[in-house]
Amino acid sequence: MGTKVYLARLAALPVFDPNGDRVGRVRDAVVRLRTTNRPPQVVGLVAEMALRRRIFLPIGRVTSMDADAVVLSTGTLNLRRFEKRPNELLVLEDLLDRRVTISPESGDGPASNAIVVDLGMELNRNNEWLITRVAVRQNTGRLTRRGHTYQVEYDRVKGLVGPTDTQGSANLVALLEQMRPADMANALQDLPDERRNEVAAALSDRTLADVLEELPEHDQVEILIRLDRERAADVLERMDPDDAADLLAELPKAEQTILLDLMEPEEAAPVRQLMSYTPGTAGSVMTSEPVIMPPDATVAEALARIREPELSPVVAAQVFVARAPSATPSGKYLGMVHFQRLLREPPAAILGGLIEKDLDPLRPETGLTEITRRMATYDMVAMPVVDSTYRLVGAVTVDDVLDHSLPRDWRDRDASDDAADDAAGDALRDEDGYALEPAPIMPGPNGGSR
Repeated sequence: MGTKVYLARLAALPVFDPNGDRVGRVRDAVVRLRTTNRPPQVVGLVAEMALRRRIFLPIGRVTSMDADAVVLSTGTLNLRRFEKRPNELLVLEDLLDRRVTISPESGDGPASNAIVVDLGMELNRNNEWLITRVAVRQNTGRLTRRGHTYQVEYDRVKGLVGPTDTQGSANLVALLEQMRPADMANALQDLPDERRNEVAAALSDRTLADVLEELPEHDQVEILIRLDRERAADVLERMDPDDAADLLAELPKAEQTILLDLMEPEEAAPVRQLMSYTPGTAGSVMTSEPVIMPPDATVAEALARIREPELSPVVAAQVFVARAPSATPSGKYLGMVHFQRLLREPPAAILGGLIEKDLDPLRPETGLTEITRRMATYDMVAMPVVDSTYRLVGAVTVDDVLDHSLPRDWRDRDASDDAADDAAGDALRDEDGYALEPAPIMPGPNGGSR
């Protein structure tokens, strides 16, 4: 193990047990404040495991940290949800983006203002990891110019542990934007409410839209209502119409009307349509933007369409064939072609000759129980939804069904963690009384509390 490690660079690195099996990813580092002006001690890492569970990894169980991975000395871990203690801070959550004052190196001259971008820890003679270096960016006070970045000794930094109003969000946002939306959403749930709302507001419209789709309803609403209405409408436009409709349904009717009126008409139209269907039916849960192509399109054109990166895997799994227009509500629905069939056919083959017609499409009023039964019976990942004139109005995907079949709080990590903590009650106990269990294995290259 090296003797100096910069902590922000560990974010999102995979964590492996001694056998090379991946057990999670690094999400933060825990520092313990000490008396007088002694540097904070790094006591462990926070790792995210399967099902978005965050646990504490004592620093003493870490055998190596490099640019590619963190490796543990044991596969037996404390599985209780991590909870910060009163004398502890999280590096990324609490210290990154702090506005601090840097004392002059010689002791003479004026102090300078800076923003924290990373913290470096070193191993001392007592095998303690201490914060000894701070990477900062000069705070120029100008919106158009970024100051240069440099490193200073910890004892030259004043205000690192200060009130929360001295903390910005730019560097934390930069780290979050390297994660998948689901992981970003999980990270936001760990932040205090005000910090979460501040960081969420600093995300781009597209990124915030993706993150909102992964958050519990109460967090979605809290973040959205803190935005000004014009910004909120912009974010809703970038969400999938079915997710935007679900979020708007959580708001008062008057607020729904205002936001829908602020959206671009072509973006608001499918959302309004989805909101008009009875809850718990195909119309209310479907996506109104499946892949639709005309019958004279070729296999090559269809494959090019489903390769577009903005399409989710379940939406790209099949092409729905309909007469013009190719947007919902389409012309007459003709059938569907699964992507596996596309891969087996010549590129010049015409879709009209490949369509499957033996599967009856859903109607907007079809209930969730019937949808689930039919999708399970025919091993489908998506099913078409047509209106009374046989126009394609959308498609119900397997993730739509799961989203509306699971308990409303399934995205809320606190609820799932409490249940898991109860289940761990009879397990082996560590020195603080918390459960020790073999870490669940995630696909590796060979994929709270303490």
